[in-house]
Order: sequence, then C-alpha cells, then structure tokens
Amino acid sequence: MSCCGIRGEETGDVVGSAALWARALPDGCHELTLSVPGIHCAACISTIEKGLREIPQLREARVNFTLRQVRVRWCDDGFDPDVVLHKLADLGYEARPFDPEAAGFARDDAEGRELLRALAVAGFAAGNIMMLSISVWSGAEGATRDFFHWISAAIAIPAVAYAGRPFFRSAFAALSQARMNMDVPISLAVITAVFMSLYQTATHQQHAYFDAAVSLLFFLLIGRYLDHRMRARARSAVTQLMALHAEGATVLKPDGSRAFLPISELQPGMLVQVAPGERIPVDGMVEEGESDVDMALITGETTPERVAPGADVFAGARNITGPLLVRLKAAGEDTFLAEMIRLMAAAEKSRSAYVRLADRLAGYYAPAVHILAGVTLAGWLFATGFNWPVSLLHAISVLIITCPCALGLAVPAVQVVAAGVLFRSGVMVKDGSALEKLAEVDTVIFDKTGTLTLGQLRLREGAVSAEALAVAAGLAQGSAHPLSRAIVEAAQQRGITPAIVRAVEEVPGHGLKGVWQERNVQLGALDWCGVREEELAAPDVPHLALVVEGSRPVLFSFSDTLRPDARETIALLKQQGLRVEMLSGDREGPVRATAREAGIEHYQARCTPQQKLAYVEELARSGAKVLMVGDGINDAPALAAGHVSMAPSTASDIGRTAAQLVFLSESLQPVWLSHQVAMRARRLMLQNFALALIYNVVAVPVAMLGFATPLFAAIAMSGSSIVVVGNALRLNFVERRLLKRFGRASAPRKAAAAPATMHEREAA
Repeated sequence: MSCCGIRGEETGDVVGSAALWARALPDGCHELTLSVPGIHCAACISTIEKGLREIPQLREARVNFTLRQVRVRWCDDGFDPDVVLHKLADLGYEARPFDPEAAGFARDDAEGRELLRALAVAGFAAGNIMMLSISVWSGAEGATRDFFHWISAAIAIPAVAYAGRPFFRSAFAALSQARMNMDVPISLAVITAVFMSLYQTATHQQHAYFDAAVSLLFFLLIGRYLDHRMRARARSAVTQLMALHAEGATVLKPDGSRAFLPISELQPGMLVQVAPGERIPVDGMVEEGESDVDMALITGETTPERVAPGADVFAGARNITGPLLVRLKAAGEDTFLAEMIRLMAAAEKSRSAYVRLADRLAGYYAPAVHILAGVTLAGWLFATGFNWPVSLLHAISVLIITCPCALGLAVPAVQVVAAGVLFRSGVMVKDGSALEKLAEVDTVIFDKTGTLTLGQLRLREGAVSAEALAVAAGLAQGSAHPLSRAIVEAAQQRGITPAIVRAVEEVPGHGLKGVWQERNVQLGALDWCGVREEELAAPDVPHLALVVEGSRPVLFSFSDTLRPDARETIALLKQQGLRVEMLSGDREGPVRATAREAGIEHYQARCTPQQKLAYVEELARSGAKVLMVGDGINDAPALAAGHVSMAPSTASDIGRTAAQLVFLSESLQPVWLSHQVAMRARRLMLQNFALALIYNVVAVPVAMLGFATPLFAAIAMSGSSIVVVGNALRLNFVERRLLKRFGRASAPRKAAAAPATMHEREAA
C-alpha cells in the first residue's frame, strides 16, 4: 500500500545522475540521500522500504518520515544509484537527490502554502454553501430550492477540484500502481458525493450534499495541515542547524588579497577571516587574533569561550568580540555542524515496533474499509428497496469516517514531539526506536573516562609551592600534552605567572627540560626524574615530577573531574528502580575513587572492549534491558550490543555512530531526563492507540447504521486526528517539570558543596 507518491510531470523520472550526489563513507561504501516529497504516512514507509529491498546491491534503505527523505547505502563500486530513482518512480514516488529547498528546509515551504491555500478555498466555499443551505433547510421548495442547489454546485465543483488535489493526486498515484491507500476511499467519497448531489439537483430532489463534500475536504485539510505543521516543528531543529551553514567564506590569499569563495571551493590549509558578529563558516584552528566565541552549539554551554591562536573553532559557532584568522581544517559536509545535522536528520531513521504495528494495521485497513462500505451499500439497498441514493450516502459516510489517520499518527506524532523536547534539552535522538527501548531499560552501565568524568585531567590539591608550580608552568606552556596543559591551567587558576624558562626542549617519551635562573630543570616521567613508584602516596593516579638542579623532586598528581550533577543523576536513576553500574578500562584505584564519588556500588576495572561486550551480552541473555553510556572507540561494541545506547558529543566518531542518542552538555542530567521523557512518550503512544481504536469501534457502527451523514463523518475523522496530535503535544509540557525536579534533587548537594569549595580556595 502506498500513498501520496507522484511522478514529476515536467521533469520525468530522473534528472541527471544521482552518482554525482553520492557521499563516500570511511568503510568504502557510498551513501545517497534522496528527497521524496510524496511521503506522508506510515504506509509510504513500508512501501518504499519493501520496494528498495528488492535491489540486491543496496546494503540499507531507510525512510525518514519527518524529513521526507530516503537514505540508501551500497558498497558495490559499479552500482548506478539512478536505479534507486527509477525504482522509486515505479513505486509512484518522485525522488530527487537531496536539496534543502526540496526537502522542506527553506523558508519558502511550497507544500505548506499549497495546503493552506486549499484549506482557505475549502473553508470559504463551505461557509458560502452553508449559508445557501440555510434557505433550503428553512423550507425553500421547487424552483427556489433548485436555484440554491445550482448556486451551491457552481461553488462546490471548482472548490472540490482545487482543494481536493492533495488527495486526488495521492489516490491516482496509488491506483496507477495497482495499489490502495486511504486517500482512495476519501477521494471516492468526495467525488461520489458531488456527482450524487448533481443528480439530486438535476432531478429536482429535496436534498443535495455539496455542503457535506466541501466541508469534508475542509476538515480533512485541517488534519493534513496540522500534520504538516507538526512535522515542520520537528524539522525546526534541523532547520535551525541548516541555517547555520555558511554559503561561503572570506579567504586570505598568499599575496595578501581577500576573496569570497563558496564552500565547495574551500580547501584544507586556507586562511579564513571571520569578523565580529559573524558565524564561523568552517572547522579550523585560530591562526591569529583573540575573541570570545559562543560555542553553545558544540558544548551546550551559554558562557562564551575565549579563543586565541591555537584554539580549535567549529562551523556554526558565533564570533562575538574580535576578528579571527582561522586555518581551515574542514568545510561543508565534513564539519562538526554537518555531523550534527546528520545526527538530527536521522531522528526517525528507524521505526519502533509500535510503528510497525501501525503499518500492519493500516495495511489491512484499506481493504476492510472497502468491504465495510460495500456491506453498508448492499445492506441499505436491501433495507430500502433499492433506494440507491440513500444507500450510497451511507456507504460514503463509512468511507469517510474510517480513514486511519489517527492510527497512522499514533506513534510518529509522539516520536516527533519527544525528539523535539530532547533536542531542546541537548539530546540528539538518532533512532526513533531508541525512545521505546529507553522506556524499557532496567540497567544503566556507564563508562568512566569521558562519560562519568569529563576526560579532562586536573591538578590535584596538594603541597606544591607557588614557585614550583610557576617553574612547571613555564616548562609546560609550550607542550600539547594533557598533563602539561593541566599544570598551566592550574597556575592560571591560582593567579601564578609562569616562570621564564629558556631553551625549553621536549624529549619524546620523557618530558620537558630547560634552564631557569641558570639552573637545569626538567618536568616529566617519574623514572626520568629519578622518582620510584614506591615513593608515591597515591600510585593509581597520574603523576609528573619536577626536578630543579640541586633540589629534591616535586611531585604533581592529577585526577579526572566528575561530570557536573553526576551523583544527583545516578541517585535519581536509582530512585526509578534502575540498577547502575560502571565498566572501565582504567586501573582499580581511579575506578574505585570515581565510583565512590558518583555513588555507584557495582563497578569493574581494567575491562577490555571484548570484556565489556561480553558483560552486556550476558546481561541481555539474562533478560536485562541495558542502557549503555560510553564515549570511546573501545566502548563501540558494547554500545552496539546494548538494548539502547547513549554517548556524549565529545565521544569519538565511532562512539557517536554506535550510540542511538547523543547528549551535548557536560552535565550527566540528559541521561535521566531522556529516560523520563521516553517513559512518558511510551504512555502517550499507548494512549494514542487506545484513542484511535475506541474512535473506530464507535464510529464504524454509527456510520453503517445510517446515523452519520458525510458532514458528520468528516468532522469525526478529522477530530480524531486532532485529538491524537494534541495528546502527543502534551509531552511539551513535561520538560520544565522534569528540570525543576532535577533542580530540587541537586540543590542540597550544591548548597553543601559551595562552602567547602570556598574554603578550599581560601586555603589555597
């Protein structure tokens, strides 16, 4: 069963070669994203995916319902992707290589305007025909009644022809491919009602149903337009990201001249100028200049970050205060912004079991509708002595009232709203089924470094003199090593100016050496500096040693920083009855310390990727539903094996790819918030199914027994869709309540922590 697919009349099936739009993937395969405007219901997804699976060279073919896109992947270098376009055309769907305007990202939304115009025409016509009908209902007879009916016909026929085009095109496309969809009975009902009304008028009958036919279209278009706007709201997050894409950049050429080049002509290594107030058009490193940059897109933090030469900047970030000269690393589809867009665009790439159930129900629904309409027609013909106008009227009512729009929207509406709620809270939903799976979890497993912690080493508080820290910072400030950066940061935080160290030299694998006040100094590995591990008070944490000629070594110890609100998040997860564990490849000491600080009782240290994978699979075999939260390449197998998976935006490319949800902020709060939203989304999905089924159980007998006119049927059908969409939109109101609840849970800890932190700062 398909719907809404049409072939482009003015352009034919294919324009150009789709191979020009294919994107090469790191694994040697190719990917092509196609814009398919004809997708608008669950049956479209089933028809397209089933049809494309018949192409043997395709490794994957998935439909994105919200974005009206089809994404295909293949690994055969000789495969011609035009085959996909021809196949979609055979299925009755116009398809083109992805174009942001055609996909609905542009401001100029052609489909939305068409639906709105059709809605306006239908509403205007329905209102005027209703006014004329009042005279008939008031008792007009004979020529007067016929006159009003003919005026109604003159208004209704062009209005139906124009406003009914979205339904007629869809029905014609389905019938031309020898298939059925739910726009077929709708179109049949409207057209039959008009022709029957013309017959009634021509034969001077008392009743005509022009008002019902036009009002039916009016209410159907309300539901169709609300559906379109709902999906447009879900696309707004992607639209906002797309709007951050620059069309080009100002490039500083080697001869000192400047030129504005389109993104497609930019090459790595070019110098790009970014003026204050502009968005940075590329990923790169600051070559010259200092400025404050709004990095909320990347970090989720509202506080601007100060950048200087050597700092990394990303496309989409806004330069606030000063001009920058950026050495280009990536542009266009290779930027961090493009990766974020691809993550969000994949929000409904996969469908949950609930959606597949809705697809199956809709697949059986169309034949059932026609059977019920046929039974109604036959029954009323028998009951009324073959009074076919009355019998046909009741059959038309059955066709109208049984449209499964509410059933088809039951799950997608909730998924779209939930994805939007989570996006506003800093969570990218890559897979629609992730919401259903997340609501079922009973176990949460965290990785340590980069997941529970920020993956940023900090100098631990200790008996290190200001002079020793200044000398160490003087050595370390020219090094990119994480421990060197931690020393420089600690000196800055304490207001200590790095000492002037001359002749600094980095010794690979050992550390740094130089000359300070005519004495040799070195900073680096313990054995290089003459320190034995047995002398360490905390041997499980990273250390560096500073040796000043003629003095005893000074030890610097480091620790990772727990994510903000990590302890509160884990406490709330436990309150929900979830078991929380930690798996880490780190040593026992740091793992134990992090687990104690985070409030996790069950943990394992020194886990290899194979061991993590085996443990998650063992839990799955025992019936556990695991949410795996990790960030590194070593976590990817376990992320893939989990019932559902989540990763921070700072994770490796492979880690983000393996995860089904990605959170952007430094806080761990999105893990708990996502679970809460998923739980509520599941309840709304079940409620929507119940509402859709109750509506059909009540409405079908009413129509078959003759108690529903076509006008009443149109109102009831559209009303059921509005109820389902409105029920889904309730999810928008839970976000604030959840955040308030999290704030109450974390407040006691924050209040207690503040004095201690101040005391530590004063002591330092």
